[in-house]
Amino acid sequence: MDRTIAMCGLVCDDCMAFIATQKDDDEMRQKVVEAWSTEDERLKLEDVDCDGCTIGKRLHSFCAVCDVRMCGLQRDIENCAHCDEFPCGKLEKLWNGFRTVSGEEAKANLKRIRKSRT
Repeated sequence: MDRTIAMCGLVCDDCMAFIATQKDDDEMRQKVVEAWSTEDERLKLEDVDCDGCTIGKRLHSFCAVCDVRMCGLQRDIENCAHCDEFPCGKLEKLWNGFRTVSGEEAKANLKRIRKSRT
């Protein structure tokens, strides 16, 4: 079964925002709003909609402005595992800033993909 992997290595299929969007589940969206909002940034239900940063038209508000995503799109790569500069400072900064998931897990996902290419 193919999994949807974000530019940064997150598994979209495991992401609460992605799942809530695919199920069109407002109750689950509300849980994401509560879990991911900060004092500085209060999310709304519509901020949560996401079809995955590499394939979707709807993007979570964080993903829509992600430097890593923009870089990958400019380079026309499937995800960062396919980049000659992997891993880079942009990825390291993003992974270190994850609050609800593990950057180490995302990094491991991309390393597995990269290894399978050789």
